[in-house]
Amino acid sequence: MTTTDPTSDTPAALEGIRVLDFTQMMLGPFATQVLADLGADVIKVERPEVGEWERGLEFAGRLIGTDSAAFVAMNRNKRSVAIDLKGKGARDALLRLAETCDVVVENFRPGVMDRLGLGYEDFRAVRADIIYCSGSGWGQRTKYAQENRPGQDLLIQAASGLALNTGTAGDPPIAAGTSICDATGALTLANGILAALLARYRHGVGQRVEVDLFHATMAILTQEISAMVNLGLDFTRSEAGIAQPWLSAPFGMYRTADGWIAIAMGELSAVAEVFGDPALADMDAWADRDAIKRRLDAVTPSRTTEDWLHPLLAAGLWAAPVRTMKEAAAELAADGSPLIVDVEHTSGETLQLVGCPITLSETPWRQRLRPPAVGEHTREVLSEVLSEEALRDLQEAGAL
Repeated sequence: MTTTDPTSDTPAALEGIRVLDFTQMMLGPFATQVLADLGADVIKVERPEVGEWERGLEFAGRLIGTDSAAFVAMNRNKRSVAIDLKGKGARDALLRLAETCDVVVENFRPGVMDRLGLGYEDFRAVRADIIYCSGSGWGQRTKYAQENRPGQDLLIQAASGLALNTGTAGDPPIAAGTSICDATGALTLANGILAALLARYRHGVGQRVEVDLFHATMAILTQEISAMVNLGLDFTRSEAGIAQPWLSAPFGMYRTADGWIAIAMGELSAVAEVFGDPALADMDAWADRDAIKRRLDAVTPSRTTEDWLHPLLAAGLWAAPVRTMKEAAAELAADGSPLIVDVEHTSGETLQLVGCPITLSETPWRQRLRPPAVGEHTREVLSEVLSEEALRDLQEAGAL
């Protein structure tokens, strides 16, 4: 459930919560957009004029106006304040603003905020119950963090084992089709902030929250790691293309006459019946998984995806058509799904964006603000805590 009416009387789940957001790229902005969608007042702190780094990240060499498609996807319902963090008076202004905030979120490399005088202790000095959340690639005090290694989605996919867990034997390591580590880290970050807010409500304490891409990714590999460690398995990828190294046939993707179909778990007796191959019922789903995959691969191109889908589902087998992301989104839009929302951009374009996937019956998420222009709300926000004279001083000092 969602509402696009910013004047709705329906309360928002996080109404009254204010977040000071120093994040960029996906790990931080996707997390804070979840909070913003649920009603939090998220104040996005950006560099004057150019804004955060991801605004200029081109997709296929293109931008939407002056913004990246990635930026507009993760920054709705936020207000933008443009201020030079190193500018004269900027630190004092931000700490003053933090007195009115419940949460501070940053995802710079470890140590950057401390050097700017904007670390956890600095904010806690002005608000004792502040929740200060740090996102990073490798953590704040780990070996790789101390080496100042870059922490980015592809690198985490590689280092965690995720890339080698994908594909068939003989393939190179294969990256996922989206920034899965960034997204996992972002949702974990939002979860940590919500837990800290509840702890403050229940126990009266503020605290520091830390989330990093590597540990969040290792956490979602929980079943694979459990099997490797506790069963002593040495994962080798399937020769014929079973979709995950530890699963049995028929799990995989199969070419059809007009595309592809995915078949997940299922009894081989049911598979044998649908495919008209009685011998399959007597095969071992694990030991013979490559042979089974090849037998099915030889048959599936004889029918269309739809022609396979219905008998597979009728037999109780788990199957779905393989589609592009654009096709999946178009179906949602055609069905009137609240997950696809229209948002007016600063360029004047009407954009279709993915909304919040959380449905709350009494406190629905709300689309209140479009993705902001750089510094669009600087004066509006800072005037809530600073005098006109103080704002003028910041302007003259070049901090704004």
